[in-house]
Amino acid sequence: MSIHTNDIKRITTHILQEMKYNNEKIAMLTGYDFSLAKIVDTAGIDIILVGDSASNVMAGHETTLPITLDQMIYHASSVVRAAQRALVVVDLPFGSYQGNSKEALSSAIRIMKESGAHAVKMEGGSEILESVERILSAGIPVMGHLGLTPQSIYKFGTYVVRAKEEEEAKKLLEDAKLLEDAGCFAIVLEKIPAHLATKVAKEVKIPIIGIGAGNGVDGQVLVLHDMLGITHEFSPRFLRRYNNLYEEIKGSVESYIKDVKSLDFPNEKEQY
Repeated sequence: MSIHTNDIKRITTHILQEMKYNNEKIAMLTGYDFSLAKIVDTAGIDIILVGDSASNVMAGHETTLPITLDQMIYHASSVVRAAQRALVVVDLPFGSYQGNSKEALSSAIRIMKESGAHAVKMEGGSEILESVERILSAGIPVMGHLGLTPQSIYKFGTYVVRAKEEEEAKKLLEDAKLLEDAGCFAIVLEKIPAHLATKVAKEVKIPIIGIGAGNGVDGQVLVLHDMLGITHEFSPRFLRRYNNLYEEIKGSVESYIKDVKSLDFPNEKEQY
């Protein structure tokens, strides 16, 4: 039986800002379902990102583009029910905010009302500034995302490191400042040179969360299934695997199959 307690302090955007000021690193992981989100939250994670990476790790799609707003709300609702401490941030999926700020606001409102999440995340800089500002004007916290933006993968054509050239690096820094000025509470920087990420973290006052962006930023994020070793085909340089659950789970299933077929399971103690 679970026991609900009221003495757990919820992480807020204000607390994240204090963490940056105090040089306390922010730990962030993705989450898509109740059971794993409960474990992650109990372990003490600061932010759970309900990422559109669910399109890859939960649904098996090649990119993040196919996942819908309804599906994101479903995953977010499951995570929110599990999280007592972490700030829950939800990705606005592809097609729900680009090019139409009214639709962007409608999408963000649906996520907040129907899932109970605490903030949304959006990919892009100046291109989506109108949508960011409209959502913020409704009192919905927004986390930005710059660098490698997976929703634009067909534009880039590759998952290589972004902002290596001076022009793109300059635009990234400008976009970070635009998002800060607009009122975003944090920004994710994905797969960019470490020295550039460090520069951004120093020049903006809001927390900068890195993934493949070095250790000079204010926090780190990884996809949960990658760091636990549930997925095993994906091995970028920035990924540290903290377990090998693919082999452990596979081995357990093989043992179960063997025990069922050999009549070892269930034994006398495991029946009524």
